[in-house]
This record gives sequence, structure tokens and C-alpha cells, in this order.
Amino acid sequence: MEDLSRLDAVAQAELVRRGEATPLELVDAAIARIEQRNPTLNAVVLPAFERARDEARALGPEAKRGVRPFLGVPFLMKDIGGQEAGAPYYMGMKCLKRAGWVERETAHLTERLRAAGFVSLGRTNTPELALLPTTEPEAWGPTRNPWNPEHSAGGSSGGAASAVASGMVPAAHASDGGGSIRIPASHCGLVGLKATRGRTSFGPGAGERWSGLSCELVVSRSVRDTAAILDVVSGAMPGDPYAAAPPRRRFAQEVGVDPGRLRIGALFGSPREGVRVDPECAQAARTAARALEALGHRIEESQPDAYADTGCGRAYVTLVASNIARALDAVGEKLGRTLTPEDVEPMTWAIAEIGRATPVANYLAMIEWTHRFGRRMAAWWESGFDLLLTPTAAEPPPRIGEFASSPEVPLKPFLRAAPFGAFTFPINLTGQPAISLPMHWTASGLPVGAMLVAPYGREDLLLQVASQLEAAHPWRCLGDVPEVD
Repeated sequence: MEDLSRLDAVAQAELVRRGEATPLELVDAAIARIEQRNPTLNAVVLPAFERARDEARALGPEAKRGVRPFLGVPFLMKDIGGQEAGAPYYMGMKCLKRAGWVERETAHLTERLRAAGFVSLGRTNTPELALLPTTEPEAWGPTRNPWNPEHSAGGSSGGAASAVASGMVPAAHASDGGGSIRIPASHCGLVGLKATRGRTSFGPGAGERWSGLSCELVVSRSVRDTAAILDVVSGAMPGDPYAAAPPRRRFAQEVGVDPGRLRIGALFGSPREGVRVDPECAQAARTAARALEALGHRIEESQPDAYADTGCGRAYVTLVASNIARALDAVGEKLGRTLTPEDVEPMTWAIAEIGRATPVANYLAMIEWTHRFGRRMAAWWESGFDLLLTPTAAEPPPRIGEFASSPEVPLKPFLRAAPFGAFTFPINLTGQPAISLPMHWTASGLPVGAMLVAPYGREDLLLQVASQLEAAHPWRCLGDVPEVD
């Protein structure tokens, strides 16, 4: 059998369809890789190996029928969102970990992944309530970057990205409220697509998350995996407050399709006042620009005027802080008591206090501002541009420990986070799809991504162009990651 750790999810599923591997063999091999690599990386914090083996055994008789697209393929769920009834669910929170909280309902997205044949081996590390672009919660400790364990794997889907980049599993559940799919993908050399707002469902537990800023999908090793998994999970469940329009055809069919000659605006420098872009990050975008030009696309240095508006930061913080205040109340309702500062990290409490101090009228004003911002951004695409190209983050992967929090300066890590989300969070405000691709490696051997942004609902265009870049500019992948003990 081939080295499974080098195969993406589509390839592993094909082994099962051809009878060259069983679901149990795929799962056992993934468990062995996790047991070998996770002690160094700390990506998987809630393993569920025996449950996974039982599920894999039950799937075995289906292998010959080949109905499910990812039958027996090992997978991991991020420990926020993607709830699994009867399984621990902590959201990176020490208070839920101490209480041993077990979730009571299964998310619609989780059900779709299971229906596709994926087998979850457990849950991955995330910062408390997904608040930072690094994964170093007090509840579990830091997740490390497989390319250099002294550096962060990013956040908030850092556990997922570390697990996929190190070959534990071929793809893993992730979510993105300000860059939390794209930043870890950039830091770990992966493909990370933030889908269009409303493309996937948060049901039945919620209609939206973070006032519409957040979405759920995966981090993966290949464009075809991302496209095929998007097919599996996209679409509304009954009762969702809104949903993105269905695609004209399956997303997997867009991989390899020629998009024609596109007009792509490129931003290599600062997106707005106060943001310094590291040369290595600018280089990732420049490398992508050269590759796109070689493919026949027209590159122009241009960006939406609204992208430079510093007001987007104020709107984002107001929405996030208000949602964190509500999240702490909701966790208190789960536990049957009011949370105190001792239950959460200092930064989390300080952000919630900002939310509690925000008048309802101010919150609604920021919602209105955000909607106007989205229209201003959309006008640039309507002016004749097809895509926007930028660095994914303004800095390469930081060292572990740079985001340390303390009661004396509780917001220090939140302020330190600013360069990492500078390019990504405005796209959460607009709800547009965006993808990070691993286009550059620093002199010290760390991955750096470039981001492409498309108009609302145009994941098809992103996948077409991403697959062009993947073929023309193959990125380093699993076999190049230094072995971890």
C-alpha cells in the first residue's frame, strides 16, 4: 500500500473504492501517525480512537458499493463548531474542560461529513472561543507548527492545520471568523478556503456565528479536496435564516477548468494605515502574481478603496466583543451558573467586558456600517475586476509565546493579533469567499500564503484559479515537512 500520510482525502477514498485498503486500515494508520506525531505538536486534544475504529468497522461492508465519496477517510473536528452529540466539547475553554462538558446535539455540518463517509478520530486544539490567530489556550497548551515546532501553527484552526500539515489526517474541519482558516493554512503550507457567507449551515444550534462573520469548512492539502468537501457540506438546513445561492454545478467540477483571462487586482503592501507587511509575506503575493501572469491573467496593482478604511477594525471588534459577551452567558447557561473571571483567560474576559459595555444601538450601528462597507467593497469588483490578490497575513508564523496574556495587560495578545488578520478580517465583514494558497517559504523554511478574494458566491472562480496555480506552481507539501518524533 502507498504511504497513506502522503495521500490527500480523494486519493485515500479511491484506495477504498478499488479494494486496496479498508476503512479500518486507513483509520488505524492515521491513529498510528497521531500517536507518533501529536506528542510534539499537540494538535489533537480530544482523541476518540476506539469510537473511530468502531465506525470504520461498520463502514467496511459498504466499500464495494462506493456510494459515499469519502468512505473510511480519517478526519478530525475542530473543538469549536461541528458538535458531536455525546462527545466532549470545550471550545478551548478551561471551565468546560474542568466540567467535562459533553455536547447534547450533533451539528448539521457534522452529519453531512459523516454521511460522506468521513471518520472522525477526535477533536483538535483551538484558542479559547477561537479568538486568536495562534493556538495556545490555557486549557491545552500550544499547538506547534510541523515545519518548525518553535513556531505557531496559527489560529484559530491551528490544531487542524498542524494535524493536516504533519500528515496525521488528509483534511480537517476548520472555521473562519477573521482569518481562522486562511491564517493557519498560510502558516502550515495548506489550502484554506473561507467560503461565502451562508454557504454552510450552523444549524441546528445557531443561525449564524459572530453576526455573520464566521463560516465552517476545512484545511486541506489539495485544491481538489477542498472543492470536493465543499460539495459535501454546502447548502442550508431547514430553518436557516439565509443561505448562499447554490452553485451552477458541483464545486469539484471546477478543478482544472480554464477560467479564461482574468483581471486581477494586486496589493503587495499595507492594506491600511498602521499595518506593516513583512517582506516575506509580500513575496508570497508577488510570487503568486508572477505565476498568474505566466498563466495569461492580467495583474494590476489595485485594491478596493474601502479596504483601506480603518473603520473596519472598529466594526469588527464591536461585533466580536458583543458576540463573546453572549458566548460567556451561553456557556454559563450550559453549566448552570454565571461565569467569573477565573473561568476564562484574561483576554477573553476583557473582550467580553467590551461587549457588555456596548449599547445595543451602537451594536446595530456597526451592523449597518458593515453592510455599507460590503457594498463599497463590492463596487470594486463591479468596476471590472475578477479577483483581488494579497498576502494572507502581514507576518510569517510567530514564535510560540508571543501572545501570552496576563491580568495586568489582558488585551495585549488581541493587539498582537492585528498584523495576522489585517488582510483577512475585512473579507469576513463582507461575506465574500477567499482562499489562501502556499506560495512562498521563508529563508528559515516556514510557509507563507497568498490570498485570492472573489465576488460573493464565486467559489467556483477561486477553485478554478487555485487549481491552475497548484498545477503551474506546485507547493511543498507533506513529504517536505521535517519528521517529528
